[in-house]
Amino acid sequence: MKNIGWDTYAAFLEVARRGGLSAAAPVTGLSPATLGRRMLDLEAEIGVALFLRSRTGYRLTSDGELLLAQCLEMEATARRIEDWTSGGQHAPLVRMACGTWMAWHFTRHWGSLSQPGDRFRIDLIIGEQRASLAHRESDIGIRAFEPREGNLAAAKLGDVAYAAYQSRALAAELSDRWVAVAEEAAVSAYLRYPREHHASQVIITVNRPRSLLDLVLSGAGVAVLPCFVGDQHEELVRRGAPIDELRHSQWIVMNNDDRHRREIRVLVDRLTMLVREWTGLFSAR
Repeated sequence: MKNIGWDTYAAFLEVARRGGLSAAAPVTGLSPATLGRRMLDLEAEIGVALFLRSRTGYRLTSDGELLLAQCLEMEATARRIEDWTSGGQHAPLVRMACGTWMAWHFTRHWGSLSQPGDRFRIDLIIGEQRASLAHRESDIGIRAFEPREGNLAAAKLGDVAYAAYQSRALAAELSDRWVAVAEEAAVSAYLRYPREHHASQVIITVNRPRSLLDLVLSGAGVAVLPCFVGDQHEELVRRGAPIDELRHSQWIVMNNDDRHRREIRVLVDRLTMLVREWTGLFSAR
């Protein structure tokens, strides 16, 4: 058997997860050129092609998928060994991925998720792009649709509604001014809505959805927000009814192999309770 170190497999994991050398470089601390050589050396050592290389990135071959599955198990074991050898100094880490506004809601109610005496740490990963639980980028995810991956477990949390909001004090002459995220950042239906329906009226763009709320509160214009965000601000008022085409279900997702880990089960239960007790606010019904 070839004597391949874990650092090489760890580098392979990051390239596989991120689909390319440039994206994996900051995480591994290696340059894209060095990573590329490492991957070629790895393929030469084990005697199979792991990637389909193209100008748009690295895609796993069937052998690459098989190695990825093994490396994910190795990574999980390495993490447990690290926790064990630390003598309890480092509690298990649970990585939780969600979008901007779910993170906004969770951080406002953090005491319901993290409690004194917990024997685990939480890493909150915020982003509009879907994190891959299949590749273990996170342990728990909040998604806007039911997952189709066979190795994931999921539970429906309820519906999420969206509406256009403006400040109650918005001047009449500004009532047709819209704020939106930049086109390249509009990865969700609600973020694309202003450009699809009010393109000529968009006068401010930002690259992060979180700034939409601040702009609307300041009276800069109108923006589409989740109702569970907009309705919690007395300074805001809906511009009409919730937008039917934007309503969607919401799911909490975890890897099938990890869902019985105590720390994940505890956090999943708390997340589920925190969302479901606010069902009316989320669904705007």
